[in-house]
Amino acid sequence: MNTRMNLATVTLLSAAVFAAPAAMAQDKRDSSGLYIGGSYGGFKSHGGEFKDENDLFAGTVGYQFNRYFALEGDYLDFGEFGEDDDVNSDLKGLALSAKGRLPVTESFGVYGKAGAFVYSYDVDAFDESETYDEVSPLVGAGVDFRVTDSLTAYAEYDRYNVDIDEDDFNGQVTNDGPSFDTARVGLNYMF
Repeated sequence: MNTRMNLATVTLLSAAVFAAPAAMAQDKRDSSGLYIGGSYGGFKSHGGEFKDENDLFAGTVGYQFNRYFALEGDYLDFGEFGEDDDVNSDLKGLALSAKGRLPVTESFGVYGKAGAFVYSYDVDAFDESETYDEVSPLVGAGVDFRVTDSLTAYAEYDRYNVDIDEDDFNGQVTNDGPSFDTARVGLNYMF
């Protein structure tokens, strides 16, 4: 009996020693929490007089509910762009989105997101100026990689649309606003 008791005690203590680090090092990806981040990338605008390519900067605040779902807000600065001297634009906005994630491995996952883009779009075209404060839908997809328990790197593609009123520019603008394809890389830090 004494041998069985000793064997059971050794087995239980061994299991506790090996399981304790895993229990104490709770993976933040599996837990909920607030995260912040930043990203840099580029965009290509499409549509009539608004064709251009430029840099894009974004700051992110989000809340992760579990490893599969998060809500996220981005502040995006597209900077100034335009096709020529006759058409110049400046676009900034907030993107609010729901993010669904599929973990592929412990460190790597793919995700999709959809939401709304609330923007301020200043357009100087053909000696007229207008500002559009509107809301439009957004969609996106990306991949992420956990660098540490708190730090995640990601690469993301998003699609945004903005609207203008063609009548504001005496019929010289031939479309109702550009669409934007964006690609960016960034880091998120979870608290």
